[in-house]
Amino acid sequence: MPADLPAGAPAGTHAERSAGSPAEPSAEPPAEPPAGPPPPEDAAEPLLSPEARRLYAWAVDRHSFATQEAVCAFGADADGALAELTAGHLLQRAPGGGDRWSAVAPRAAAARALAPLARRVRETQGEMDRLSAALEALVPAYEAGAAQRDAGRAGPLELVTDLGTVRGIIAELAESCEHELLTSQPGGGRPVDALEEAIGRDESMLARGVRMRTIYQHTARYSRPTAAYVERVTALGAQVRTLGDGLMRMIIFDRHTGLMAVRDTRGAALVVREPNVVHFMTGAFERSWLGAEPFPTTVGPDLARSISDELRGTIVRLLSEGLEDKAIARRLGMSERTCQRHIAEIMRAVGAKSRFQAGYLIRAGSSPGPVPGAE
Repeated sequence: MPADLPAGAPAGTHAERSAGSPAEPSAEPPAEPPAGPPPPEDAAEPLLSPEARRLYAWAVDRHSFATQEAVCAFGADADGALAELTAGHLLQRAPGGGDRWSAVAPRAAAARALAPLARRVRETQGEMDRLSAALEALVPAYEAGAAQRDAGRAGPLELVTDLGTVRGIIAELAESCEHELLTSQPGGGRPVDALEEAIGRDESMLARGVRMRTIYQHTARYSRPTAAYVERVTALGAQVRTLGDGLMRMIIFDRHTGLMAVRDTRGAALVVREPNVVHFMTGAFERSWLGAEPFPTTVGPDLARSISDELRGTIVRLLSEGLEDKAIARRLGMSERTCQRHIAEIMRAVGAKSRFQAGYLIRAGSSPGPVPGAE
């Protein structure tokens, strides 16, 4: 029998019985109760073996008993049953020492058996409470920082005039973009540094399944860095088209947040979170997309001639509206020098000696002849 069981008054014994000589132990085990219905197949496995349950029922009928008495009553099953009951705290040494045992009430046994588990639960709960309190203490600092960080950015429209901040917002939105990125970039070929900044970010979005559509102006086709960028992203699934005129400079993330250029403020952007305005921007993009043409990575003579004819028609229209060379160049994404060369060729084609005369003749219906390819 285990030697480390506590001595002293038995917990949960039959102390309530009247004092006196213990009853003589019976040599015969109690009759087994009638068999009930079999337990369901998914019932939990019993805590005690049938032998231990019989010995326990026998033990509760007496104040105490000796090991030999149990052996006489239960034979070879006694030692194993005694070991089960003592391990389950259902038997303890009887007062007075010696080789005598007494039964322990099941609830007292449960309290003793569950004490280590309860202590571990309390320790775990205490650790959870400490961790929760430590993290909760950081909430005010986080909320104050977030409020300061997002000051002025929570509204539906936010004007950002610092280029570095605009780039940071774009990077943050690109990182969280899940479904679709729509980009409209007027102005011809993109600067090399802008392409280098964008390529890694765009490849990351494409790799995680973001749908990407971009519109440039026709003049971007003559930019080798832009064509190389387009070839790289289209190989990963992006779609790129070009259009002659009428593009808004804007980016739309997942159709819920957009950025658009600010007139006469270079590097500034208007961040749009108002759903109706974002819907308008998306509609404008879709209309431009329908009228745009796929961006080829190589431009042959026939395609160059077709683009030149479209550029010439656009220049003629803008001339007839009275726009200056600089404004026309900016609208079409070309250098002012290239634009002036196209205008000079158009003036020769209509027989005009001045811009005023060219505008008059164009409005009167004169048709300019062919114009060489755009740069």
